Amino acid sequence: MADNTVLDAAQISRVIEMAWEDRTPFAAIEYSYELTEADVILLMRQELKSSSFRLWRQRVTGRTTKHQAKRPFLVGRAYCATQYKPR
Repeated sequence: MADNTVLDAAQISRVIEMAWEDRTPFAAIEYSYELTEADVILLMRQELKSSSFRLWRQRVTGRTTKHQAKRPFLVGRAYCATQYKPR
């Protein structure tokens, strides 16, 4: 990961959640947490069980909504309006 990026447990949990979401592109994670796609993959590999990591990689590999350059404009914003609800 980036040398100056240190994440606490809540931030790691949020990055994992964003990485699993179909409509959140890696660019949004990079903007929010300064983690590149490669950094997110490394984080997921470290934090998930190996079987969960393999499922996630299969899910995001080639998925157009996870890559900003491949997304058609119709997809719209990177998150749902109800995504950030009080807990």
